[in-house]
Amino acid sequence: MASQGLPLRVATLLTGLLECLGFAGVLFGWASLVFVFKTEHYFEELCEPNAGLTGNATLTGNVTGQTDCKAQDEKFSLIFTLASFMNNFMTFPTGYIFDRFKTTVARLIAIFLYTTATLTIAFTSAESALLLFLAMPMLTVGGILFLITNLQVGNLFGKHRSTIITLYNGAFDSSSAVFLVIKLLYEQGVSLRASFLFFSVFSVWHVGRTFLLLPRGHIPYPLPPNYRYGLCSGKDSREEEQKTVESKELEGQSEFVSPKEEFPDSGQQKELHSFWSYAFSRRFAWHLMWLSMIQLWHYLFIGTLNSLLTTLAKGDRALVSIYTNAFAITQFFGVLCAPWNGLLMDQLKQRYQKKASKTGFSASAVALCSTVPSLALTSLLCLGFALCASVPVLPLQYVTFILQVISRSFLYGGNAAFLTLAFPPEHFGKIFGLVMALSAIVSLLQFPIFTFIKGPLQNDPFYVNVMLVLVTLLTFIHPFLVYRECQGKEGPPTIA
Repeated sequence: MASQGLPLRVATLLTGLLECLGFAGVLFGWASLVFVFKTEHYFEELCEPNAGLTGNATLTGNVTGQTDCKAQDEKFSLIFTLASFMNNFMTFPTGYIFDRFKTTVARLIAIFLYTTATLTIAFTSAESALLLFLAMPMLTVGGILFLITNLQVGNLFGKHRSTIITLYNGAFDSSSAVFLVIKLLYEQGVSLRASFLFFSVFSVWHVGRTFLLLPRGHIPYPLPPNYRYGLCSGKDSREEEQKTVESKELEGQSEFVSPKEEFPDSGQQKELHSFWSYAFSRRFAWHLMWLSMIQLWHYLFIGTLNSLLTTLAKGDRALVSIYTNAFAITQFFGVLCAPWNGLLMDQLKQRYQKKASKTGFSASAVALCSTVPSLALTSLLCLGFALCASVPVLPLQYVTFILQVISRSFLYGGNAAFLTLAFPPEHFGKIFGLVMALSAIVSLLQFPIFTFIKGPLQNDPFYVNVMLVLVTLLTFIHPFLVYRECQGKEGPPTIA
């Protein structure tokens, strides 16, 4: 790393971390924002006279014995369902935009979407609340593009690349605490409009960072000698792009085992290199089930948290506010939890490599075996989180919040790591985009589940929770199958 470029790279790293922490994943602080929207009477006209909170009651902040408004909660749940669906489903097309049109274009699109969304939310009111159906998905897609364009910053730091990528993913999770800040400011007299106008003004900062602290193209890995970008770039953009292309040719050799080393040359093995053979494999199917089921629990919990807390607190808005704040505060610690999963896999991988010479395992088998404890631990954390969330005891939800944030931080880091190690690098982008898009379709189930709880089950989620807990138990099959595959092979694990 050239010494004259170190200050610029550190500035890129820190501003990127701030960008992910403050903007990328704010959607998942939805429960805090819903509290503000309800206070502002959004969708309150849908409440029945005997179920809704009147304007005076809403402002008192300490009302008990009120019935939660079913139609209002359904609207908020539908908005979150749509936005969280776009969060995953748009991973594939936004990744394509980044690959095809490079960093500057992708970030300008992100800034346009994000600014339009924040301005829309700033100027909405109870009368125009339907605009949230447009604004929240735009906010989500803009945030995803911020994350994708920032993940390449890890390429600037060589051997610390994976640590930085994991840290950025953790910052994405922790950004959900931003809506808590908006809620607390609102309770101190700062209007919702003022908060989101402040977000909109930050677009100037995003634009400045795009042109001053990031390249026009992609940051290559490994870095070519004397690589320059942003403020230090005196090179023509064509020359920079040529360096990127040349560097990409070496990427597969530097971080991953090359396909020729990992799979011996044979007609049978060559057939396994097609994308669709991996997409229709048993390994991919079980991983998709593992990710989709755990993710559904998290999305359903976040999207319905305000309704759940209102029910458990028996309508006491002050108590609901306290627990909403507690949930948002725990989300902030996702940035601290995320790197532990990567550290676990790195340590296990080193341990298995020492045994590889004795057992005859290939490098790919060793890498795959290192993911088993991570997959199993993530399922175990989700099971604990699901059981606590299913018990209708309000103080127990503090434990639920802690298990939820740890489980969620392990989930996405473990997902990316498994796909990296279990499938060839030439298919990683397509496999990652496909699994996220398909899991997004499964996440749409959260709205009919919520409607079923509010309707036929009369606000009692017990039977739904029991079914979801049983489904969560099925996620343990995935690490078990990977473990059996590792134990049963003394060469590269096959794709079933």
